[in-house]
Amino acid sequence: MPSIDRFSPLLGQDGNGTTIFWIVLVSAFIIFALVVLAIFARYFRLWIQAVTTRAKIGILDLLGMTFRKVNPTIITRSKVMAVQAGLDDSTGITSRALEAHYLAGGNVPLVIRACIAATKARIIDLEFKHATAIDLAGRNVLEAVQTSVYPKVIDCPAVESGKTSLDAVARDGIQLKVKARVTVRANLQRLIGGATEETIVARVGEGIVSAIGSSDTHKQVLENPDRISKAVLSRRLDAQTAYEIVSIDIADIDVGSNIGARLQADQAEADMRVARARAEGKRAMEVAREQEKLAAIEESRAKLVEAEAAVPKAIAEAFRSGTLGIMDYYQLRNVQADTHMRDSIAGGSSSSSSK
Repeated sequence: MPSIDRFSPLLGQDGNGTTIFWIVLVSAFIIFALVVLAIFARYFRLWIQAVTTRAKIGILDLLGMTFRKVNPTIITRSKVMAVQAGLDDSTGITSRALEAHYLAGGNVPLVIRACIAATKARIIDLEFKHATAIDLAGRNVLEAVQTSVYPKVIDCPAVESGKTSLDAVARDGIQLKVKARVTVRANLQRLIGGATEETIVARVGEGIVSAIGSSDTHKQVLENPDRISKAVLSRRLDAQTAYEIVSIDIADIDVGSNIGARLQADQAEADMRVARARAEGKRAMEVAREQEKLAAIEESRAKLVEAEAAVPKAIAEAFRSGTLGIMDYYQLRNVQADTHMRDSIAGGSSSSSSK
């Protein structure tokens, strides 16, 4: 029968293999325990909050958020905040929905606070999906909810415009300077795609100018400033905007300059200049006509001188042809002298009578 020493090497090898196996097993267990411990150490507080508040978020959910590059702290605290406010999964606020909104680039805590504020107000119907849509559209959903509960006041004209008042002119030509305050409430249903405050200010300003311009006299506006508010409100200026106009109040109204009188004076000055231009044109035409007539007279005189110069030539030609005798010539000269004498006498008598 063989001795035990012959089998000792085999027993030693089996003992070492078993030892290595147990060492590997224990090491794996220790590593696994360290991993689990690390996970618990990182997510323990969040998991305790979720468990104690019944937020329905487990350790695996928290670990999955990390793998999906979602901040588990934001999601857990937002879900806990919603559950504590009475907004459970039936309202659409689930951890998956919060993760989806976070991955879309939305502000999850702001949306949750807006939903809580709308629920507590009890006068605003705001669903979680609508709130996320408003947030992704770039609007501050919490501010919109607060504006729905507590209306805000907008100055008209806006302070940023640099104008101190809205200037309008009544039909009698008197200028009025008006300052208005518009009270608006956010309309959550039209917040996406609706116009902003600048549109409200522009429309109200246009309505005020139109209302004053349609008044017969400025005294009517001064006596009843509320007619401006009524006229502007009747036009539904908040259509297609993100706000609902609650009221339009005239804060201040002052009388400016007499624009009508100034325009009439400017028109009279313009008419006078036009009349002067027309008169100057007529005078220039008359002067031109006078010069034309003087030129015609000089032309006639030239023709007369030319004709008189032709007379001696005709007499000489008549002498050469024999048609005119010497006695005829002297008789012609006597007639000319007699005519000249009569003209002289006539000219002297006319000058003496004029004296």
